[in-house]
Parts: sequence; structure tokens; C-alpha cells
Amino acid sequence: MKVTFLGTGTSQGVPLIGCNCEVCTSTDKRDNRLRSSVWIQTKETSVVIDSGPDFRYQMLRAGVHTLDAIVYTHGHKDHVAGMDDVRAYNFFSNKPVDLYATEETQATLKREFSYVFSGDDYPGIPKVNLATIKAGEPFTINDLEFIPISVKHMYMDVLGFRVGDFTYITDANFIPPSEIDKITGSRALVLNALRHSKHPSHYTLDEAIEVAKSTGVPNTYLTHISHQLGKHSEIEHQLPEGIHLSYDGLTLEF
Repeated sequence: MKVTFLGTGTSQGVPLIGCNCEVCTSTDKRDNRLRSSVWIQTKETSVVIDSGPDFRYQMLRAGVHTLDAIVYTHGHKDHVAGMDDVRAYNFFSNKPVDLYATEETQATLKREFSYVFSGDDYPGIPKVNLATIKAGEPFTINDLEFIPISVKHMYMDVLGFRVGDFTYITDANFIPPSEIDKITGSRALVLNALRHSKHPSHYTLDEAIEVAKSTGVPNTYLTHISHQLGKHSEIEHQLPEGIHLSYDGLTLEF
């Protein structure tokens, strides 16, 4: 199994529009971050977690030629806004793309993309199948088993996912102890770390490091990063052993 980080930035991406800070003007490619998403692939299966506003460009940049499904963590705009671009996959595969989402996230998709679900067979609209997922209920996509992990994004329920030895959690500021148990034994954990200062719905860098250590996972890759965290080259060297800053294009193999 191979995991590619399609985007590692926060909801506004990095660089931030109109900002001239040292991160947003950095020439280091690792400081350019599209909205957070990963691509999981095996010989049989191609799945993307979340389709944010950069979805089209992410698919082109990573060379995602086939797509079996999109799995959604939650319904915020920076995680769903690019769904319309599954149309290209419809055209080449001549079949719908499966969307795995909770009922709450499905409601968001239906509201944001009402023309897709209106029942009108208008030429060129995305063809999708909705599959309902629930916290605590594992599901499979071909040869991949997804174990949902329930986390809190302030008051909002968000799902992370464990897939084999890989666990992916974004947009969280609390993980219940019972859900930490689901992470234990992973070889790699992805966890959001927005910035240094406190935030109402995201882990700070220090908070993410503390959670990562509590899981016992040997390697943690931080994502959903804002320009306020600092330059990749500087922060990476300050991190404890086994903690890393992810970056767009980073790949992991299992």
C-alpha cells in the first residue's frame, strides 16, 4: 500500500492570499501547501480521502489516473469543495465514483452540489454513488479495510481512518481514549497541527506532539498546517524523534 500526501495545508492553503510573511514567500516547495488530502493506492484500489478546493490540481499533479472512491472525514468546504471534478473519472471509466460519507456529510454534499442529486439526468453532471459510513463500523473498498476513528473538531464530529498500518486524522482537537486504542499498533499516524498558539478546533503543535507520543506510534506526520506554524526547514529540526512535518508530495509505503 502506498500513501501520497496530496495536500498538507489548512483551509486557506499556504501561501495565504495577500500575505507576505516568510512562510508565504518561501522558495522551499515544502512550504507550499494545498488543502489537506491523501491518496491511498494498492495494485487493485485507488482511494482519496477528502476532495477539497484543490482536488482537480491534486489529481493532475499526483497522476491519479483511476479513482475508485472518495472517503470523507467531514463536510467542511476545504474537504468537499472539489467533488464536481469526479466527472473526468466518470468519462474515462464509464461508471460512477463511490462517495463514502456519514449522513451529516452527505447532507452537505447534497446541499453544495444539489444539481448532482436533483434527479435530473443533465449531461455532464458528476455520476456518484453515496455509501453511508458510521462511527464504529469498519467498511471495505476492494482490498482496503477502513476503520473509522471518531474525533472532535470543537463541537463537530469528524472521522479519521485507520487503513492497515496507516492512520489518518485531520481537523481534530480531541480524541477520546477509546479511539486512541484504535490507533495503537499503527506504523504511521497523520495528525493535524495548525499552529503554535491555541485554537478552538485544531491541535496546536505541542498538543499534536503530546497526542502522538501517547499513541506509541513510531512515526507521526503532521498535516493541516498554517503559515503561522513556521518554515518547514526550521520546524522540522525542532521536532522530537519520530515526529515529522508532512509536505505535499510526500509518500509512505507499507
